[in-house]
Amino acid sequence: MPLIVLTLGIVLLFLLIIVFKLNAFLSLILSAIFVGVFQGMEPLTIVKSIESGLGGTLGHLAIIIGLGAIFGKIISEGGGAHRIARSLINNFGEKRVGWAICLASFVLGIILFFEVTFILLIPIVYTVAVEARVKLLKVGIPFLAAISITHCFLPPHPGPTAISSVLGANLGVVLAYGLILAIPASVIFGPLFSRLYKNWDVEVPDHLVTKAEFNMDEVPSFATCVLTTLSPVILILIGVIAEYTLPKTSTIYKILTFIGNADISLLISLFIAVYVFGLRKKRKTIPQLMKIAEEALISMGGLYSFLEAVVHSNKLLLIVEWPITLLISQVDGISHHLY
Repeated sequence: MPLIVLTLGIVLLFLLIIVFKLNAFLSLILSAIFVGVFQGMEPLTIVKSIESGLGGTLGHLAIIIGLGAIFGKIISEGGGAHRIARSLINNFGEKRVGWAICLASFVLGIILFFEVTFILLIPIVYTVAVEARVKLLKVGIPFLAAISITHCFLPPHPGPTAISSVLGANLGVVLAYGLILAIPASVIFGPLFSRLYKNWDVEVPDHLVTKAEFNMDEVPSFATCVLTTLSPVILILIGVIAEYTLPKTSTIYKILTFIGNADISLLISLFIAVYVFGLRKKRKTIPQLMKIAEEALISMGGLYSFLEAVVHSNKLLLIVEWPITLLISQVDGISHHLY
């Protein structure tokens, strides 16, 4: 019964978005209520579950997106994204930039949560599309395919980890089998699938890519740009290593896990970017950098979250979350392309 209700809830979600063209946020809320009611949950419990799932997710995402937007904008305005994009194009060639983006996204997607990888790489994806003069979807689809697939199939991401816990599966085995599926899936639904969209004109948003011309002699080196861009990854990895190797009561454990937190690592990396692309060699002043930060926050979009109600209603539903996550993550985008 729980699986049947969940299936009907997913069908309802598809119908509301694709057939009735209802806003995805409203569709998710209605689907959550539908699943909760037919699972026999108390009405107020359904509301609290939705509030808990939505509020908790958006609270975390607000920090990630806010800091990440400023971080990416400073790197972009400082020429870092152009330096990385130009190096990728020179090394892989314009015809293979989709493969380069897919590989980088897959590697980072294993290590980082979806939203962090998205925020870190999206300025580079946009800049590569502009610099290589290729359709946005040629690099956008490989990027999204890689980070979506790693998020859905590979531990330590929440879905695969939760499923492994429910089934009592070994995380190492889940990761191994996940990689067997994820690698060919990323290739098929990334660089290969993007060829179907070669005639689709999706423009890069003007406010999300820097149109300025850069004197590359004044832009930091490729290694410096990459290290600065990857500084959140490095800090998060330090935190993960500390979590599994140091005594939980030690001071160094508390310090390293604190700086390895996704929010704190982005905050520290933001100040690194401020120094590297701004204050160092007096490239930009503090007021100029703060103006860039304001522009980044103004252009920042909102995100939404789905269905803590289904988790509260029955743990068995976690078993089917793995494949369903992929479907739900795509349905809103599909509806925009169809209509």
